[in-house]
Amino acid sequence: MFTITSTQKFQLYTEATDMRKSFDGLSGLVKDFIEALPVGSPVFVFINKKRDKIKILHWEGNGYLLYYKRLEEGTFELPRYEIKQSLIQLSYTQMVMLIDGVSILNIHKRKRYLQSKKSI
Repeated sequence: MFTITSTQKFQLYTEATDMRKSFDGLSGLVKDFIEALPVGSPVFVFINKKRDKIKILHWEGNGYLLYYKRLEEGTFELPRYEIKQSLIQLSYTQMVMLIDGVSILNIHKRKRYLQSKKSI
């Protein structure tokens, strides 16, 4: 099934990516990270130097899925990060905002009650 949900972990690759890369090239960029990350199927996000193209790679069941979006106008805004970081973890909300063109840098999340797992 072709789905990306809020339960998945999103990892943004911070280096500009050559968008000619496909499944093998992109998975090769994050191979070491895939092995180091906890069990699960992280979703890897790649953006080109001009920041007008994005590829989303994730493992589903028995193979990789690759989503590709090219903007006709505008750019994708990257969140702040340390230059040394190769991957940045994004929440599902941040991922949706990134794709929809909402500024991630100026968003302030309002306080909400979170029920602890102990009380469930």
